[in-house]
Amino acid sequence: MSQPAVFLDRDGTINEEMGYINHLNRFRLLPQVGPAIRRLNEAGIKVVVVTNQSGAARGYFPASLVDEIHVLLQKILAAGGAHLDGIYTCLHGPADGCACRKPQPTLMEQAALDLDLDLARSYVVGDRYKDIQTAANAGAKGILVLTGYGQGEYDYLRAAQSVQPVHVAPDLPEAVEWILQDLGKK
Repeated sequence: MSQPAVFLDRDGTINEEMGYINHLNRFRLLPQVGPAIRRLNEAGIKVVVVTNQSGAARGYFPASLVDEIHVLLQKILAAGGAHLDGIYTCLHGPADGCACRKPQPTLMEQAALDLDLDLARSYVVGDRYKDIQTAANAGAKGILVLTGYGQGEYDYLRAAQSVQPVHVAPDLPEAVEWILQDLGKK
């Protein structure tokens, strides 16, 4: 039976938003992200990263760096007893016209097929309204975190958005607590 999942944006949600991460030493996990992901793991909820990384297409860094960053992310999480069930990445630029770039739901749909996930019972947590639109396009619930670009997007772009989050959280740990309560796992 398909199960719900929590889809996480990467930059600004899991790690510090600093533009393009063009070197491993620029990757920094936000506070309490590891324990938050571990809480989802312990509750039996799949955790999947879905991220646009157009810096490779723009020539800012090699595509291999994205993989290296994801290996580092998994290593950091594992050291804290947490893990990701999948990482799905779009390496295309905005003008490439690909089908996998958020807010298209293609990466989430692929994860749902690979991991037997129920998108209608799933959540997307991100710091951009693009993430909230991705959730809507996939039939999932969108949660905006105020880390990364989140506070500015919420303060200055909210009124112009046709799709609003089901919840706004100061950070990923609080978003996870809300999700666990919404799923009746708290």
